Amino acid sequence: MRNMNRFYRLTVTRDLLGQTLLIREWGRVGVYARRRSDEKTGLAEAVRDAAALAARKMKRGYVPVAE
Repeated sequence: MRNMNRFYRLTVTRDLLGQTLLIREWGRVGVYARRRSDEKTGLAEAVRDAAALAARKMKRGYVPVAE
């Protein structure tokens, strides 16, 4: 089970109302992804939280890729 191709994507963006969002998507490659959006108070908080999540995922074996 450990050798399944999985992904975890982090995106910082704004919605139509101007609210800053940290969007997380994860799952197995080629299968429906799960998605979670968290509202943040500002861009700095969203970027800080995204960096912390990325660091935790890299400790678990995820590897960053360029899109």
